[in-house]
Amino acid sequence: MLLEVDGWRVLTDPVWGPRASPLIGVGPKRFQPVPVALRELPAVDAIVVSHDHYDHLDYPTIKALARSNVPFVTSLGVGAHLQAWGIAPERIHELDWWESWTVPNTGLTITAAPSQHFSGRTLKTRNSTLWSSMVVRGPRHAVFFSGDTGLSGEYAAIRARLGPFDLALLEVGAYYPAWGDMHLGPDHALQALALLGHPPLLPVHWGTFALALHDWDQPAERLLELAPHAGVHLVMPRLGEAVQPAQAERVRPWWRQGAAPAAAPPPAAEPAPPLTPEQVARLDWPGD
Repeated sequence: MLLEVDGWRVLTDPVWGPRASPLIGVGPKRFQPVPVALRELPAVDAIVVSHDHYDHLDYPTIKALARSNVPFVTSLGVGAHLQAWGIAPERIHELDWWESWTVPNTGLTITAAPSQHFSGRTLKTRNSTLWSSMVVRGPRHAVFFSGDTGLSGEYAAIRARLGPFDLALLEVGAYYPAWGDMHLGPDHALQALALLGHPPLLPVHWGTFALALHDWDQPAERLLELAPHAGVHLVMPRLGEAVQPAQAERVRPWWRQGAAPAAAPPPAAEPAPPLTPEQVARLDWPGD
């Protein structure tokens, strides 16, 4: 996301690369085009990186951003990746949970907060760096960015210590029950939103890479189903569309317009048997 908070801009977990993968030509491929070229972005005051998974910390994007002078704010340990890829050490500001950093020449303070996830870019580096949610606060407004997380009671503590919030960016995609509580999904996102004090919700982490077993638009459709009953103010602009959360209009399901035409139904077949508990246990865990 490109956030503008009280006149200053913050870029969160920028990924302009074609794949969320360590390999060229292999792995989850972007199926939505980037809405704007990286070189065409307006000037930003800070870049936030929540954790080191491939769909949040993108090598080609960081290499391109190394040519700027914008500071990076990230979780403990992630700065080693940034420095190895050409970001000068003085531009990197690592935070432990509940630590804050004030962006120079702005009124912005960025604070790392707890999340329930994991980290690592290889099996040998699992959990060697920290993962965080992030709060961006200006003189008048504040935004909560979940990064990747499962549902946690820490959200009540985050609200008490760092709230109130004018907008919450909560991840809603790439989840599966057998993977445990490392991602929210739409149902848990609404529970997290309640713990945060019911600010407007802009759902993120869906609609760009296929990282789970659900349809790519299932999180969006599920939110449309749940939000009216929960009294949630949804903010779901088109990719690249500028929006003011307090003035956002009713959600228009833009993602439906790109749906492929319905194909002829396949011949009837015997339904596949349900997975056994042993088969479920062998399912790969997500890499994001």
